[in-house]
Amino acid sequence: MLGALLLGGCDRQSAEPAQPAEAPQAAAPAATGTIDRSFAGRIMPAADLTAPGGATLSLAATRGKPVLLNLWATWCVPCVTEMPLLNQLAADYDGRLAVLTVSEDLQGEEKVVPFFEQRDLANLPRWMDEKNDLAVAFGGGAALPLTVLYDAQGREVWRVIGGYDWAGATARQAIDSAL
Repeated sequence: MLGALLLGGCDRQSAEPAQPAEAPQAAAPAATGTIDRSFAGRIMPAADLTAPGGATLSLAATRGKPVLLNLWATWCVPCVTEMPLLNQLAADYDGRLAVLTVSEDLQGEEKVVPFFEQRDLANLPRWMDEKNDLAVAFGGGAALPLTVLYDAQGREVWRVIGGYDWAGATARQAIDSAL
């Protein structure tokens, strides 16, 4: 059931099937996400992430530094479109903001490893939410991409549902004002 909710939730803006063999290389869809502060103050969900090869990260261990948490999937067109923008954002804010990209792909490592191998995303981590704990924590049917900014104490500042221009001045101003 949860998988069906996730598959249906992606703000794909495309007539493509929800889970094609690989993300299409067509023109990028327009960014539709907007900053939503209505969840401000909520505590970061408790979840353990896994990296290819088996390393783990407890989200609780990220406290002490602001975190931009991005839930994405290889089959989600806006997710794939914003990955290079998030990669540059991670480089630009290195040391001041942790950018955590977390795959919600049901096939986990099987999809995530080739995705990263085919792209130059050296500044982004390859975390996976294998049990979909984060998807459940954000309501079970959360649309992808979902990006949430947390302050150093692990409290939500704002979130964006849908594709977003992470290279734009609005994004940078919203991040800078929260750091």
